[in-house]
Amino acid sequence: MFARTERLLLRPGWLEDASALAHAIGEEAVVRNLATAPWPYGEEQAREFLGKPLDPDQPRFLIFARTGGAPRLVGGCGISPGPEDGLEMGYWIARPYWGLGFATEAGRQLVHIARAMNLPKLSAGHFIDNPASGAVLRKLGFRPTGKVVQRHSLARGGMAPCALFEEGDADSDSAVTPMRSRIGVDEDFREELRLMAA
Repeated sequence: MFARTERLLLRPGWLEDASALAHAIGEEAVVRNLATAPWPYGEEQAREFLGKPLDPDQPRFLIFARTGGAPRLVGGCGISPGPEDGLEMGYWIARPYWGLGFATEAGRQLVHIARAMNLPKLSAGHFIDNPASGAVLRKLGFRPTGKVVQRHSLARGGMAPCALFEEGDADSDSAVTPMRSRIGVDEDFREELRLMAA
């Protein structure tokens, strides 16, 4: 599945993305905010991640900034089983792109995808020393549960306090725009794809 937003392209990662992924995520300041990514993170770890089978009910995407030239890898997002019950949304943004609203834009699209797939409501969490992620979750309509639990962070090499959130009511101001549903139908869209690939 592919999806796009005003500024971003969300698509599954391919093995050919290993070098770009390792470069984008390969800063301790990024990886330490994730539960399952190791530190250090290099091309070997990127290939291992990209080689994992995809579950159609648990989409995961690399996030690319749509530009006039080749799209730039700026982050990743996805849905996976939560440590408790249900499904959990996660995301990360490469450090040079912090503060540009990419996490919110990609996260909103990911929530719309989950709703289009009729997935149950999502949960999410953030390590409490990463309050910017909590701000993103609130913008996406997630509500704090009031619970703080200890979660393991592979990159930190131990447990860290994590604030838990639950998905609120659906945001109806924009709908998911899967690319595959528009290919071959919209000439302007095909021209846009040509320009993105140029």
